[in-house]
Amino acid sequence: MEDEVLATVAASAPRRWLGVAVMGVLGVLLIYIALAMPPQSFLWQAFLLVMGVGSLWLADATRRATERVVELTRSGLRDTGGDEITSLDNIDAVERGTFAFKPSNGFLIRLKQKRARRWQPGLWWAFGKRVGIGGVTPGSQAKAMAQIIEMLLVERDMGQDDQTS
Repeated sequence: MEDEVLATVAASAPRRWLGVAVMGVLGVLLIYIALAMPPQSFLWQAFLLVMGVGSLWLADATRRATERVVELTRSGLRDTGGDEITSLDNIDAVERGTFAFKPSNGFLIRLKQKRARRWQPGLWWAFGKRVGIGGVTPGSQAKAMAQIIEMLLVERDMGQDDQTS
């Protein structure tokens, strides 16, 4: 029962490939400009080359990361690549408001304790006591997952209140 998947967030194929294609085209264009129409300064040319290679690397990282799926179970969040994102006990709150610092089409989780930094471009990231879920994912899946997490947090907090009474 602890391992039952309650909700998933996965990148849809069109969103996934559009994100990868845009980053790849940007990388190719930057490298092309650096080589075909080099600026006067070598530093600018090197900057364009570094940014182009970085964009190509990011496109590939996004392609690999968005093959994964974020899963919510009663014990916490994980992805299908084997990474545990966070346990339910470590979740303090869920933020999904308009002005929350969250990924596109996603939500933010505030943690009780810090976790190691991690980034799966287009899917999720973790920095300190914050975890962002979303990116090239459909907003409907993220909204449903956020609502289920909020319900699980209420259940958890009610259970703790019952134990202290």
